[in-house]
Amino acid sequence: MKNRKTRLAGLLGASLLLAACGTSGSNSAAPPGAQGFTPPKLEAMKALGQGEGQLNVLAWPGYAENGSNDPKVNWVTPFEQQTGCKVNVKPFGTSDEAVTLMKTGQYDVVSASGDASLRLVASGDAEPVNTTLVPNYADVQPFLKDKSWNSVGNVAYGIPHGWGANLLTWRTDKVNPAPNSWSVMFDANSPYKGKVIAYDSPIYIADAALYLMAHQPDLGIKNPYALDDKQFTAAVNLLKQQRPLVSEYWSDYLKESQALKNGDAVVGTAWQVTVNLTKGEGAPLEASVPSEGATGWSDTWMVAAKSQHKTCAYKWLDYIISPKVNAQVAEYFGEAPANPKACAEMTDKTLCDTYHANDSSYASKIAYWTTPIQQCLDGRTDVKCKDYGEWTKAWTEIKG
Repeated sequence: MKNRKTRLAGLLGASLLLAACGTSGSNSAAPPGAQGFTPPKLEAMKALGQGEGQLNVLAWPGYAENGSNDPKVNWVTPFEQQTGCKVNVKPFGTSDEAVTLMKTGQYDVVSASGDASLRLVASGDAEPVNTTLVPNYADVQPFLKDKSWNSVGNVAYGIPHGWGANLLTWRTDKVNPAPNSWSVMFDANSPYKGKVIAYDSPIYIADAALYLMAHQPDLGIKNPYALDDKQFTAAVNLLKQQRPLVSEYWSDYLKESQALKNGDAVVGTAWQVTVNLTKGEGAPLEASVPSEGATGWSDTWMVAAKSQHKTCAYKWLDYIISPKVNAQVAEYFGEAPANPKACAEMTDKTLCDTYHANDSSYASKIAYWTTPIQQCLDGRTDVKCKDYGEWTKAWTEIKG
């Protein structure tokens, strides 16, 4: 950071894009990534007060279960009993939806993936988190802390919760041999044309970029979220080539599960929770991380700047990453817990091994969702990268 200046990131248009601005002088650009912009000046909570009696939670499905989906799956009610904070849960289907809902000011905490978290920081909708008020934070895996999607300038903007890969899944009775490459989804001559199901989000462009990293190394892609004009065009063109193969783009994992169950799709990109659910309902399904690797998520619980229930919010942050509860969420959703002490609390004692929960080497190989910004996240300063606004526009064109 020495001898370098930063300027406030711009919020461009209705989609609230995060664009890190350059500084004066051709050799004085701000550092890349989350350290390259100055967020709105917001203070973290100094001390806990009296619980406010209520908490409005915005969560990915499966992260804040209160027994309404399955009476046996409920960690919200014990929290209410322990804290006196009555919880209202609103599930969301995509990161874009979460960002939009957070702008209403109606929610206290959100489980944000990396393609949403920096947008919430830059727009001032999420505030820094005082990790000393979250005792269980001390136990969180070091390789999840102070990352470009949950911190800015070494200031934490949330508490890591769970992480995992976006998997390649297939019907074992329809797809032979078992695939070990994303080519079954991207190759124009894939035998599964019209039976491919893909994720419906601009961040899916990174999946194409990751594939190109392995299959077109001459493009020089080092980070699938840091794409210059040529690299971005190649990724977009690959997805346009894929479009005729795709029967459906999914954002609701329950709808994807239904498509895989009834055979409308036989191969696709999926979360482990989808695989677990679909297999549990009798469909012959398998999933893996292919040879090219995978994108993935490391989700972060963030506190809304406009929250009126911040003591309850902090109590939730600490509760949700406590060993027992972090284990419950990880088992139900299908992901690695952020707190390694959760492994001892699992009903399935093999889960932490299956999800590489304590394997920092494995974790480092996942290309975690990160908000694309103009300043290239791979450190390049001689080019500008495409920001999330450009990704959003391109995604609309891809889907047609």
